[in-house]
Amino acid sequence: MNKIFLRSILLIIAAGLLFLILFSSRSPFGKNNSSFATESGKEITRIELGENGKRLILEKKGEDWLINGKTEARKSCVLFIVRILKEIKIKSPVSPELFKNEIVLKDIIPVKVKVYEKRRLLKSFLVYKTRSNTYGNFMKIRESSKPFIVYVPGYDGDIGSEFTMNELFWQPYTIFNLLPSEIASVNLENLSDTASSFSIVNRNHHCYLSADRFDLRGWDSTLVARYLSYFVRIPFESWAFDMVEAEKKRIEAQLPVYRITVTTVSGRKTRLTLWAMITDENSAKRIDSDRLLGKTDESNELFIMRYFDIDPIIKKRSYFFPQ
Repeated sequence: MNKIFLRSILLIIAAGLLFLILFSSRSPFGKNNSSFATESGKEITRIELGENGKRLILEKKGEDWLINGKTEARKSCVLFIVRILKEIKIKSPVSPELFKNEIVLKDIIPVKVKVYEKRRLLKSFLVYKTRSNTYGNFMKIRESSKPFIVYVPGYDGDIGSEFTMNELFWQPYTIFNLLPSEIASVNLENLSDTASSFSIVNRNHHCYLSADRFDLRGWDSTLVARYLSYFVRIPFESWAFDMVEAEKKRIEAQLPVYRITVTTVSGRKTRLTLWAMITDENSAKRIDSDRLLGKTDESNELFIMRYFDIDPIIKKRSYFFPQ
């Protein structure tokens, strides 16, 4: 009798332990349908984004990341999406009615995300971008799964926008990245003060300063050399992706404030056009004294530049002459 009783007690204890093992680590929504973050200790080396038959691949090569195997990726941007993929958690479930109203009826196509460690698939899920919440997303493990709003603890911004197929978003925010020896010529047009415009030709390690196609005399060669050194890194702040098309056309129809054309010794030409940026402050429009809108011939998109970043290369002609 004692043996039977003892055996019953052991069976109850074993069943209890099995219950704890099976259910203590389970998500309240079912792990297979709600586990978005990669496991701790796994290294993310490849991220694939797919939408409407298109695909964008971010892949780690050594210490760098490449876009579609050819273009350098903006490291800070990649590190942030890696953080998202490692730390995302569920904020709240999404009701079928809300998902239908915000996603289905609006024909929002999801971004398909696949995360790899080398060739091993770590995670895959779907991102539905929406403005219905501050985190900018509904996410599902698969189409038949339950949708959730997902967030990153400690970050209250829109993480849905990070899952973008726009290759420009992932590229370094850099306009010029040239050594002086790589520059063949620079032409700066100051459209608001044409008397300040100038051109520099760098030929056989000798520079020539001119204006209105006439060579100038009396300028300081060290100041010209210093000016060319500023092109080593000229960044911009962000893309103006949210600007509507009509507003872009209105801006591009206006007279620019500056136009800078740089030609390299290999023959590559980059023309940067800059417009004044108008902001609304207390329902009054004013010119932003800290930022400009810019565009190069390499893209149809406008971007935002800080004067702090562009100021080194928008000198006046008088800059090159001894005071």
